Amino acid sequence: MSDEHKSGTTAEKLLDEAKLIRENGQAITRNSKHLIHCLSVIGQIEGHYVLAEQNKTTKYEHIIPALVAIEQDRSVEGLLIILNTVGGDVEAGLALAELIAGMKTPTVSLVVGGGHSIGVPLAVSAKRSFIVPTASMTIHPVRMNGTVLGVPQTLSYFEKMQDRIVRFVTKNSKITEKDFRTLLMNTEELVLDVGSVVEGEKAVELGLINSIGSLGDAMDCLYNMIENTEKRYAD
Repeated sequence: MSDEHKSGTTAEKLLDEAKLIRENGQAITRNSKHLIHCLSVIGQIEGHYVLAEQNKTTKYEHIIPALVAIEQDRSVEGLLIILNTVGGDVEAGLALAELIAGMKTPTVSLVVGGGHSIGVPLAVSAKRSFIVPTASMTIHPVRMNGTVLGVPQTLSYFEKMQDRIVRFVTKNSKITEKDFRTLLMNTEELVLDVGSVVEGEKAVELGLINSIGSLGDAMDCLYNMIENTEKRYAD
């Protein structure tokens, strides 16, 4: 391969990565101990409906193919998920959480700022989860904005959706179903809503998140997971 062609290929890669960061909030670290893909989930999870332009969103149609690409790319050794979300489309968020939970690639999540509503399943979907001391998880029942039909079937749908979320969270973390439902139905904490705000240390104490830590801790954990996986395959 000529030097000119190599230079062109490198420039194209840099342009592609710059576009990835700008449009999707994703980055791939190359000059590092291990090749890590960083995925940020911020603002609202945009699902089946397009949100207003002033909203900061994470579009799930962008994240789904990114997760597929990460899982099949042999050069990507690990995935770091940075979370600071205010909720959004419940089914879209749960779909993303299920995809992350089913990945064989080593995954670590880090909650900074907050993990609101569907951000909770996304946080626990990684193989190991971290939360910074000043971050919080806001836990409340499934709800819907706009016009809804006041019929028993609507209430049944909400109840079934809530059960799906509870099952996922309790399966992928150490919190008990009883504790999680107690947090969901708390009427004494949120002024205009039912639910709870759980800060970093409390989230770990309840078993919702694995550990208190920041970026360096999350990266060390991800490196260890990668190296243990490599050692296992070598053996």
